[in-house]
Amino acid sequence: MLQAAVALFVIALVAAVFGFGGLAAGAAGIAKILFFVFLVGAVISLIFGLIRRR
Repeated sequence: MLQAAVALFVIALVAAVFGFGGLAAGAAGIAKILFFVFLVGAVISLIFGLIRRR
């Protein structure tokens, strides 16, 4: 999931450089959502991993 967020971020950067504002905003928005979903999943995984060790 983090790879998808990074790929969409790169697409947004390339689109912004070439002047496609709408496409860049859409790709950046999706990348931001995927990044936060990945971040929440990583934190939940970390918490459950610490609980399981005990």
